[in-house]
Amino acid sequence: MSAYRDGDKVVVMVPSRLSKAEEEQWIATILERLEERERRRRPSDADLQSRARELSRRYLDGRADPVSVRWVANQRTRWGSCTPDDGTIRLSTRLRGMPGWVVDYVLVHELAHLLIPGHGADFWELVGNYPKADRARGYLEGVAAAAHLPLEADAPDDEIADDGVHHGDDFPHEVAG
Repeated sequence: MSAYRDGDKVVVMVPSRLSKAEEEQWIATILERLEERERRRRPSDADLQSRARELSRRYLDGRADPVSVRWVANQRTRWGSCTPDDGTIRLSTRLRGMPGWVVDYVLVHELAHLLIPGHGADFWELVGNYPKADRARGYLEGVAAAAHLPLEADAPDDEIADDGVHHGDDFPHEVAG
């Protein structure tokens, strides 16, 4: 038994041997599970804020305290951005549906910028506290390559460093993708 989305429809597959009552019960159960799985993979702004605080506590000794964390749809070439002056973090809606550990990496990266604006060794040491940082960066690089987004090697040196992060005017800081 399984279910998946096909556009705006949900396709549910159940064995033909089930009675009508069993089929209806299983369909209801499967749809509930699908909805819960999608809810977990598409956290709300409040969920992001809560997750950011937990990640700060776990990996940054609770020192990064964002004022707001929210999804935005206007970041087409960035995974996330941070404005340390007002404590705001924004994540691209393109991250929705990606594994939680990837979203967590972008959050940790942006949280670290609340503490350290640049990309020096001290910044990367903070980000490195997140155990899946390298794996998540590789995942995002693969997604960017598959979507034919510009990679850091294609950007001017003053805009993107070898870490794939926008450097321009420093603020707001953005993670390229």
